[in-house]
Order: sequence, then structure tokens, then C-alpha cells
Amino acid sequence: MSSVSDTPLHHTPLHALHLRLGARLVPFAGYAMPVQYPAGVIAEHKQCREAAALFDVSHMGQLRLVGADAAAALETLVPVDVVDLGIGRQRYAFFTNASGGLLDDLMIVRPDAAARAAFGDLFLVVNAGCKDADLRHLQTNIGHRCAVVPMPERALLALQGPQAVDALARLNPAVAAMVFMSGGVFDLAGITCFVTRSGYTGEDGFEISVPAEHAVTLAEALLAQPEVKPAGLGARDTLRLEAGLCLYGHDIDETTSPVEAGLTWAIQKVRRPGGARAGGYPGAAAIEGHLGGGAPSKRVGLVGLERVPVREGTALFDAHGRKLGVVTSGTLAPTVNQPIAMAYLPVDHALPQHEVYAEVRGKRLPMRVTPMPFAPHHYKR
Repeated sequence: MSSVSDTPLHHTPLHALHLRLGARLVPFAGYAMPVQYPAGVIAEHKQCREAAALFDVSHMGQLRLVGADAAAALETLVPVDVVDLGIGRQRYAFFTNASGGLLDDLMIVRPDAAARAAFGDLFLVVNAGCKDADLRHLQTNIGHRCAVVPMPERALLALQGPQAVDALARLNPAVAAMVFMSGGVFDLAGITCFVTRSGYTGEDGFEISVPAEHAVTLAEALLAQPEVKPAGLGARDTLRLEAGLCLYGHDIDETTSPVEAGLTWAIQKVRRPGGARAGGYPGAAAIEGHLGGGAPSKRVGLVGLERVPVREGTALFDAHGRKLGVVTSGTLAPTVNQPIAMAYLPVDHALPQHEVYAEVRGKRLPMRVTPMPFAPHHYKR
């Protein structure tokens, strides 16, 4: 969480609703955001795993790229296949820097012809803390090839959980036919929204871009459904950590390559060495070197063998007392019911079942390298 400064915090369009629902607000990426509601983080986490939880993610950046050249232009900034992205499909991507580090991660959707006037040839969602820098990065580097249009007039809601589809389908039955990583325009409670079947919890669910002036109406319509309760940033963090998903600025940043971060799956064959559109993005040489086996470290999952939470920043050591790295995210996981963490380890220590030791309050606690996700994903394929 960002520290309190003299800069006034931005409010999302749901700010008054959060106060009405009894949320505890904290500063996050320049916004006053709900960290939890009266039920508490663990109840909200379980709500998402068992039924449906509604998150306000309106602090995220939404923007559209407009122009026939948009996809090819965007490929000069990401090592991801954008040109071949199908209509109505969504893809995970990341901006890279000259050394192959990660500037931000983002979601890209190619709207269909009917949605293009409002949502562009490509519709992007970027992280809150990076959105101003991302906008400058896009405008500076590809603004001459396509229009880069920020969309601050829109809010973003995430409805997540196994019963999210039941709740949303009452507002529009057509959403039930969507599959994971698809997106399109849907009428919800009389409001034209752009909906993707995706999220950040490991559960089935939806992210809904809605005009800011209608955000409260839609949120109230969703909260009126019996399956749905509000959830804050606290539960969002424990859910995404159990799902093994990176948080920008913590598990990935400008010093980590996508290969070290375990995001190689997001670099399609066509953009890899030997592919038809290999390279041509910032840091391509460094990333291709890592793809060829040159990455010095790897992001791993860790499970604590003692019931003590191991938090971000905790130092990790080998059995001989040599420092190996630090924890990038950690919590006592409600679903898994044990301490879990993510960290970067040298590749020779990043092996399944390998033991490392976390230094917590002067004690060295054993942790075991384990595959991720810690809790299984439940996406609707």
C-alpha cells in the first residue's frame, strides 16, 4: 500500500457506496480504496471462492487504440502476438524495457466491429500505479501510428467466483455463453458495458467496464443478487496470491524479465526466436537470451512448513546460511490454510521440493518450493 502523502487521494465513482457499505479505506496507487468491509478479509476471500464477490477496480487504467495499424504498432512494445488476436478475444501482455525488464503488465482485447467505435481497434486495461507512465509510453512510441485514447470516464468492476455467472446472467443471460479470455459489449441493467470473462482471483468471473455515471447503479444491481457480496483489496491480494498471479511492483518490476517471472507462456511462438514476427520489441535480445536458458533466477512458489506467515521483504537463505533472495509476496492463505509466498531464487535452488529458510523475527523457518497455483484455477474454458 502506498504511504499517505500531502497529495489528495482520487476517489473512484463507487466511493460513496463504499462508505455506505462500511468499507475501511486505505491509500492505494493514489486512490482511496476499500481494503475490506465489515465482514473482514477472510470472509470476503471465502465469499469469492464459494459464491461471488464484487470488487471495485476502477483505479485501473482503461484506454483504447484506434487505427488499422494498432495491433502491429503495439507489437513493437510487447513480446506478445497481438496481430493474430481473434475478434472478441482477450490476451495477457506486458510492456518491456531496453534491458528486458517489465514496465507493466496489461490485458488486451480486440472488440468486434460493432464495439469498435466506443472501445477502439484494441481495448487495454493497465495497472493503476503505472497508467500515467503507460499512456506516455504508448503515445511517445506508437502515437504516430494509431490514436491512443485514455478512458477516464469509465469505471471497472470485477465480479468473481463460481456463482458470478449466475448473478450476472440474471442481468443478461447472454453472458453465460462467454468463455475465459473473451470479451464483448453487453447490456446490463439497461447500461451498455464491455464485459470480459477474466479476472485476478483464479476463479471464474467477469470484469465489467461501465460508464462512471452508471457504476453505482450497476454495482447495486449486482449486490442485490443473493450470491454477491462486496470484497476489498485485502481479499483480492490473498486470492491472487493463492492463484499464483503476479502483482506489479512486487512480484514483477523493471528488473525482472518475463522468463525469470515464469511468464514465458505469454510469449507466443510467432514472437519467439525462429517465429515469423520474432523480436522487434524493447529488450528482445535479453529476453531471447533468457528464453534460450540464460535466466539467472526464477519466480517460485513457497509453502511454509511452520504456521507462521512469511511476508513480503523477508530474506531467504540456503541451509548453509547464504542469502538467496527475498519474498516478493506472502500470506497465511485462507483456502490453502498454510503460509504461502512467492520469491525469486537462483535457478539451481528453484527446484520442486527444494527447501529454503525464511528469516522471521530472528528465526530461520523452513519453506519448500512448490508448483503454482497454490489453489487450483477454475476458469470457464
